Amino acid sequence: MVSGKRKSWVFICMRFVYFVVDYMIKLLSILLVGLVCESAGVVLLKKGIDRIGDVNGYTAAEIFRVIKSGLTSQQIWLGILFEALFFAGLLVLMAKSDISFLWPLTGLSFVFATFAARWFLNEHVSPVRWVGVVLIVLGAGFISYSEHAREKPVPPANSQIQRDQGN
Repeated sequence: MVSGKRKSWVFICMRFVYFVVDYMIKLLSILLVGLVCESAGVVLLKKGIDRIGDVNGYTAAEIFRVIKSGLTSQQIWLGILFEALFFAGLLVLMAKSDISFLWPLTGLSFVFATFAARWFLNEHVSPVRWVGVVLIVLGAGFISYSEHAREKPVPPANSQIQRDQGN
């Protein structure tokens, strides 16, 4: 039979693990939604730019045509919206996690953008680029594991905080 103290210790450990896993799932979910928005934004911006066409010189009339076409393009505006949503999600994540954990994971945007370019823009992706995508995924996996495996600092007790403040 397990003693009461041991039961409470096991319960505390299980709650801590649940909290950490729940926290990571929330962070990674926000990141996933942000990466999808970022990829959608890139695809829409690319389609909008392609519709504008090439710049045929640097005359005032040509620059005006390109700017006017860009400002009236629904795809460019939607692309900007999706990029802004990604940025908002990134701000939320920056407020809740270490930048050394978060920023390398945003590299997964290259993975999402590569798949989006292949599926939605029908771009050819060479085998060398696919190897690069695999390396990015492996790197993100290492970073995610390192965050999970890292020791969390123990907050000081209230009495210690009061002593440090001179109360």
